[in-house]
Amino acid sequence: MTTLALPRRVLLLRRWTHLATRARGWVRGSEVAVVGLAVLIGIAVGLLAWGMGAAAHGLQRLLYGLEPHLRLSAATGLPTWQLLLVPCLGGLALAGLNRIIRRWRPRAPVDPIEANALRGGRLSLTDGVVVGAQTVLSNGVGASVGLEAGYTQMGGGLASRLGRAFSLRRGDLRILVGAGTAGAIGAAFNAPLTGAFYAFELVIGTYSIAALFPVVASAVSAVLVARALEAGTYAVETAAPSVVDPVYYPLALLVGALSGLGGIALMRGVGLTEGLLARFIPSATLRLMAGGLAVGGLALISPIALSAGHGALHMAFMTEAPAWPVLALLVVKAMASILSLGSGFRGGLFFASLLIGALGGKLFAAVLAVVSPPGPDPLILAIVGMSAFGAAVIGAPLAMTFLALETTGSLAVTGPVLAAVAVSGLIVRRLFGYSFATWRFHLRGETIRSAHDIGWVNDLTVGSLMRREVQTAPLTMELAAFRGRFPLGAVSRAVVLGEGGRYAGIVSVPEAHAASPEASIESLLHLTDRVLLPSMNARIAMSAFEAAEAEAMAVVDGPGRRVIGLLTEAHLLRRYGEEVEKRRHEESGIASA
Repeated sequence: MTTLALPRRVLLLRRWTHLATRARGWVRGSEVAVVGLAVLIGIAVGLLAWGMGAAAHGLQRLLYGLEPHLRLSAATGLPTWQLLLVPCLGGLALAGLNRIIRRWRPRAPVDPIEANALRGGRLSLTDGVVVGAQTVLSNGVGASVGLEAGYTQMGGGLASRLGRAFSLRRGDLRILVGAGTAGAIGAAFNAPLTGAFYAFELVIGTYSIAALFPVVASAVSAVLVARALEAGTYAVETAAPSVVDPVYYPLALLVGALSGLGGIALMRGVGLTEGLLARFIPSATLRLMAGGLAVGGLALISPIALSAGHGALHMAFMTEAPAWPVLALLVVKAMASILSLGSGFRGGLFFASLLIGALGGKLFAAVLAVVSPPGPDPLILAIVGMSAFGAAVIGAPLAMTFLALETTGSLAVTGPVLAAVAVSGLIVRRLFGYSFATWRFHLRGETIRSAHDIGWVNDLTVGSLMRREVQTAPLTMELAAFRGRFPLGAVSRAVVLGEGGRYAGIVSVPEAHAASPEASIESLLHLTDRVLLPSMNARIAMSAFEAAEAEAMAVVDGPGRRVIGLLTEAHLLRRYGEEVEKRRHEESGIASA
């Protein structure tokens, strides 16, 4: 290397670093730039949704010998050996893939909801690749799971990676992750409003003007790309009347109530099945193979058990059927979804819940037709059931309402749908308290109930708030010596240390000066069994202060009870209030203005 080449290269590197720094600063300070990033993310997510959908459908065509435009859940006449063998061997293949992934990446992937709730939007793109591969394989071999989990993981991971490259603030990064998932769901269902409100309700955890523009920009961009590519991922298309009789409103309330109870049963069924299979079949590989074999057995009754159910949903909207066959199809699909997820196949319940809800609405209409012929329009109640059951399981009532609107183009049907999803969501909220995603977190031991940002609370720990300079005194010190060491007005309290420097309690300096000369330090001790640990977050610390009715508490290192700091309630409340106000500013867009 010549002496002239080195300075030129260094100069170019410095220029590039300077331009990158200026670009990061511009993006961090510009709302328009964040919207521009969201558009790019939407375009990329639209391409990813098309690619993943094509890969899964291509795998189904290869393994089941399907015609190019035939959906697996609507395929009839498939050989028995194929229905039993393909999902079973598919479980074996997924187990092998999981083993390879664990060696390469042993920790479990972080979900976009979890990332936004606990990690300030920090999400790994590699996790998206992992989940995407698992969902494509699971769906491709016929397991009763949808690809939406892979779509949202990829969309959120891509958004987080791009946002961190530009050093976005915590609030902006969370919004961008929501925008990535909005594009994923929008492209998956050809429904931008559904994608946008999915992001608001599930991934961002709140609606704000600051989040509106990037989320909508990503959702619309992804849908346009998916339409241009004719992705045909999960698009739901049906027709509905432009006028709906008011009698459908009380019927919708009943469908919503039944959907809420049914959604709870489905979610609990997944958790119960997972626990039972893990108990009786310790091998993860055998669980997957057994789950695949069970799904194949259900497919012998009806192909509705296979894959997400796109073809079956289209047939559910378009065909008439009496009550008993509809009930059988509903049970088959519900059992297939429970067994697929409970045995370890990777995917989502989004589309399956739509299909189960549509079948439930048709079943309700068929029962009413038997009781009082000719009964209500089964198509209207199928749309109502689809949205209400989806709201119960997914936990996004407005997203499900907009899905009905974008599916049918009928404002008249949207009214009963809104009533149904409100009842369904209320029942699940009061009786269960989780959506399917947060229920899965609960089974893992997490305490997340939404994507609302609580990660900053965990970051605001006692260790980061405490004062390390602590006034201490030995328990054996005479009261007179204590008064001399801590005169009135110098400090308000002192931490007393017992044998071996262990925490013994806190003494109030004014109380010590007011005590009789015969009193001892030990008789003046307070909070002898009340301490804080440095790992406690702000909320736990506030609860500890409230329980102790104290103004200040010592912070100890754990079992050794060695004092490492002191925290006052006033300082804790002030810092907590500052952080709350900061999050409010971020949500309203003030921080990024």
